[in-house]
Amino acid sequence: MRDTYDRQAGVFDAQRSQALVEAGWLARFADALPGSGRVLDLGCGTGRPIAGWLTRQGFRVTGIDIAPAMIEIARRHCPEGDWRIADMRRLDLPERFDGLVGWDSFFHLSPDAQRAVLPRLAGHLRPGGALMLTVGPRAGEVRGRVGDAPVYHASLSPAEYATALEATGMRLAGFHAEDPDCGGRSVLLARKD
Repeated sequence: MRDTYDRQAGVFDAQRSQALVEAGWLARFADALPGSGRVLDLGCGTGRPIAGWLTRQGFRVTGIDIAPAMIEIARRHCPEGDWRIADMRRLDLPERFDGLVGWDSFFHLSPDAQRAVLPRLAGHLRPGGALMLTVGPRAGEVRGRVGDAPVYHASLSPAEYATALEATGMRLAGFHAEDPDCGGRSVLLARKD
């Protein structure tokens, strides 16, 4: 995955920076956070459009991505962000965050890896914090594309996500499958108790 996103960073940036299809979901996510809260963007890519939008709303954004080329572009686009090359599967940051967002990134993990990562995510959220992820509409594995490169996507079922989240001290607050208002993405919202 790292090599694919390193090679496709320019293509990815050109495609993702054109429109903010996730605006409605970002607004819902932002409404759940303190006004100048800290947000961790998981698989942040080039920082556009999500991290840029969040910083314009007054949030302090830390972005992690496995691909150094993505982080390099993010640093240029959004110098006020804190950008780090890191793998969410091994997430171990000293900071705790009010919100975590994994838009078009978390679903690149296998179902087993997703289950293993959720406790790490919960550990990085402050009590009352919000988690927003794009996932598949149902359990399964498919192939997608980034530029001309194939990429892996996987998902648990909504019920499996609810169970896995509860085991970490989070609760499923909402799930919308194939939302036409954000390009057909399926969005999961959770809260940490």
